[in-house]
Amino acid sequence: MKELWVEAYRPKKLDEYVFKDKNQRQKIDKWISEGALPHMLLSGPPGTGKSTLIKVLLNELGIDPFDVLEVNASNHNDVDFIRETVTRFSETMGYGEMKYVFLDEADYLSHNAQATLRGTMEKYSNNVRFLLTCNKLNKIMPALRSRCSGGQMVIEKSDLSDFYTRIIKILDAENIKINPEALEDIVKKTYPDLRRAISLSQSNSLNGELILPTDTNDGLSCEVDMVVLFRSKKFKEARQLICTELNLDEHEEMFTFMYQNIDIWADGNELKEDRCIMAIRDGLVNHSLVSDTEINLSATLCELEIIAKEKE
Repeated sequence: MKELWVEAYRPKKLDEYVFKDKNQRQKIDKWISEGALPHMLLSGPPGTGKSTLIKVLLNELGIDPFDVLEVNASNHNDVDFIRETVTRFSETMGYGEMKYVFLDEADYLSHNAQATLRGTMEKYSNNVRFLLTCNKLNKIMPALRSRCSGGQMVIEKSDLSDFYTRIIKILDAENIKINPEALEDIVKKTYPDLRRAISLSQSNSLNGELILPTDTNDGLSCEVDMVVLFRSKKFKEARQLICTELNLDEHEEMFTFMYQNIDIWADGNELKEDRCIMAIRDGLVNHSLVSDTEINLSATLCELEIIAKEKE
C-alpha cells in the first residue's frame, strides 16, 4: 500500500472532475478564463468532491502554493486562529496577483470565528479570495453566505450507478478481482461518501481480491463500550470515555445518538423524556456557537445525568 487510492485517483484537472450540474461547469469555465475565483462556498454531503473541486480550480489557475492557506476548520475553528493565522496571511504580500484561503469544513467554525472571518473577507477582498466548503449550509451564518453568493454551489451526490462505476474503475486499475457481495456491502456502508468508499475498498483489497469488510460497527468509534457503561448507569465513566475516545468530527453525531437512545436517561418517564429532549436541543444549538465542542458535549451529558438521577 504505497499510496492512498483517495489521493492517487483524485481528479487533478477540470476535465477529470464530474459535474452533476452543467451550469456550475459554465460558471467555473468563465472564472478560469478570467484568471481568478470569487469567494466560494461549496456545500453538500461528505465525500462528494467539494474539497477536490477547490484543489482542481487552484491547480487550473496555476496558483503558487505559497499563495494558498489551506485550513481544516474542524481542527482550527476558534476566533484566535482566524485572527492569528488567517488574517495575518491575508495581510502579507503574495507572489501572484491573488491569494486564496481554503477553509475546508467551515461549518465547524464557531460563531465568533465566523464573525471575525466576515470582517477579514471584507477588508482584503481585493487581493484575497476565500474558498469555503461545508456539509451543512445552515451552520454558515447568513453574512458569510451573502459574501459568497456569487460563488455558492451545492455539490450533489453521485447517482448510485455512477458511484458503483467509479469504484469499479479504480479496482480494475489496481488489478483487484471484484467480489460482487463485498462491493455491494461497501457501497451500502458508504454511499454517497465516495471518499470513504474508496478508502474502504483499498483497506479490504487483499492478495489481489476485494473481500467483505470485517468491521460491522458503522456507528460512533466507541459506541459499544459507552452503551455498556450507560446501561450500567455509570454516567461519569461513559462521559470520560466519550471525551477521550470520540473524534472531533463525531461530536455532533453524538447528539443524534443521545436523542435516539433517550431511554438511557428518561427510563420510560415522559416528563424526563421531554426535559432530555430540550437539553439535547440546547446542546446541539450551542455546538455551532462554542469554541470548544468537547466542553459543550460534556456539559450536555452532565445535564442528562442530572435528569436521570432525579427521583420520580
